[in-house]
Amino acid sequence: MDRLRDPNGNGRHSRLVADLLVMRLGQARFSWGGAGLRAAGAVRARYIEALRTADRHDIGALLRFARG
Repeated sequence: MDRLRDPNGNGRHSRLVADLLVMRLGQARFSWGGAGLRAAGAVRARYIEALRTADRHDIGALLRFARG
């Protein structure tokens, strides 16, 4: 796969930075739903919906997903 055109690259980078931040703050890494987010399916759909909710300034669903 061409890494420069990978549609999931920004998400992976964002999740990595989030994990590094919470670890630096003394917390456990996020589970990010406990499954791979690349493949289409119920877990990815929940993740995308949580991201859309966060875009509307409500991060609760994304935090629950990340810790779930």
